[in-house]
Amino acid sequence: MSVVFEATIKVNIDKKNWHIELRDTVDDRMVKCLTFELFEEKLEELGQDYGGNIDEVRWMKDEDVSPHMMDELRMKMAEAKARIEESTGEAIET
Repeated sequence: MSVVFEATIKVNIDKKNWHIELRDTVDDRMVKCLTFELFEEKLEELGQDYGGNIDEVRWMKDEDVSPHMMDELRMKMAEAKARIEESTGEAIET
């Protein structure tokens, strides 16, 4: 069984901010993450059900997500990647 999560970037109702809907495709659980930090926390929490072994996170975005929002999220992802690589001493393939 492959453990795959889907992360969909969406625009909030106020149209000024984004959030991530994280869905576990194995059992169809879904959580709404208003920050990238909450996304990291929830991904780890849901992944614990599979011994921390997540095969893939599939990223998607809604059409109305602006380039500015994507840039902000990419910066947060790069920061998280750097933290993980520093703590594990191993490079993460992207």
